[in-house]
Amino acid sequence: MGQAGKRVPNTLLSHFMERAQLSNAQLAHAVTAGARAAGHRDINPDESRVRRWRGGECPRQPVPQIIAQVLGARLALPLTPADVGLPGPLQPTGHGADLPWQHAATIAAIAHLTRSDLMLPHTRTSDDAAQIQAADALLEPLRRWPSAKPAALPSPAPAGRLGTAQVESIEALTAAFRDADNRHGGVLSRRAVVAQMSEINDVLATASYTEATGRRLFCAVADLGSVAGWMSFDAGAHVSAQRLFIAALHAASEGGDRQLGAHILQCMARQMSHLGHVEDALELVALAQYGARRHAGPGTRAILAALHSRFSALCGDVEESQRAAGEAEDAFTRIRPDDEPPHTAFFDEAELSATLGVAHQIAAKHASGHRRTHRAEQSLALLANALRLRPAGRVRSRAFDHIGLARTHLAVGELAGACQETTIALTIAEGLHSTRITDRLSELHEETEPYAGSSDISALRERLEDVVATGR
Repeated sequence: MGQAGKRVPNTLLSHFMERAQLSNAQLAHAVTAGARAAGHRDINPDESRVRRWRGGECPRQPVPQIIAQVLGARLALPLTPADVGLPGPLQPTGHGADLPWQHAATIAAIAHLTRSDLMLPHTRTSDDAAQIQAADALLEPLRRWPSAKPAALPSPAPAGRLGTAQVESIEALTAAFRDADNRHGGVLSRRAVVAQMSEINDVLATASYTEATGRRLFCAVADLGSVAGWMSFDAGAHVSAQRLFIAALHAASEGGDRQLGAHILQCMARQMSHLGHVEDALELVALAQYGARRHAGPGTRAILAALHSRFSALCGDVEESQRAAGEAEDAFTRIRPDDEPPHTAFFDEAELSATLGVAHQIAAKHASGHRRTHRAEQSLALLANALRLRPAGRVRSRAFDHIGLARTHLAVGELAGACQETTIALTIAEGLHSTRITDRLSELHEETEPYAGSSDISALRERLEDVVATGR
């Protein structure tokens, strides 16, 4: 029976039916056949029943599982009921935060995620943020990461020996995708990265390689997975992003790289903070700090401390935010770029200044009087320094910096500065494809509301409304 109340059309089911080239009548026939093969002779849907499923009606078990199996067999994909928008666990068993810390499970999870993700409908208007795992459902399984140890790799069936040169080409490809993300946003390239990740994961499963090369290959998959997750996050595909981050964390664990694992956790923390789960973000940063405590170089320590400062400010703990900012600045002075892993290269002086500048901006909103003014001045100085130092390729970061400056100006009622910085940010955003930028502009729009009586702010709000409406 269907659920009472207004139904939401099941666009996922319709999407996979179209991909499988199945009509309503054909799916009904296939489900009936599948049910009988499983011993369920009382399941006999017709064309009108399938039409109702597509309209939002939820069939009783085991029909969702049979539908997923029918479509999965047709498309050669390991689909679950949740994948086709029907009742079932949010995360397929072994593909969410509870993924076993084993190399075989990691390879299987990446294969499932990348192949099914490439088939999912992708629009800028879909909002699955409410479906991500959070709190203990996310954190408890991840707390096993610090104690997980890579097991001995099996000897895959020989299909050609993989060497260092091939792994280096994967690492170079990851760097190129990272640069494309920084310049243009994640929307345009995320599917290309996911497809590449799928191809490389197939190599893990089928090629032959030495133990050392295998570990490095796991790390290459993990780093590429972090980019795929980050692009998905930037594109607003939050469930896919979280699943990719988790699979990448497992791959980094199998590669024996704690610093890379900490990097992936800080990516996850940024996503959770963006979605309003700030306490979870702090927990993820703490987990990264603990798990990599014997392995982290100054770059990793500076990144994690700076994020701790920002998230503490969001939680209203201004004193802890200040302490962590000092820790980040101290660690940053010890960085030797040639000794740092590639995934920390983004954290230059500009990024440090931007992260701490936002922390001071948030702290200013928690203060009043001269303390508010002082914090705002620190924020403006740091964000201006970030802009001055940004490399040309960090286009999206420059947009974030201008949005940050605008929000700081608003925090102290400096409307002219807010208008100027917002106008620049909007100009930069025109060449980007990033839902994170759209989200930040939406927040900026909300913060301009107290000043809507100003003609300049009123005009700015109208422009923001247009950009946000077309950017979702």
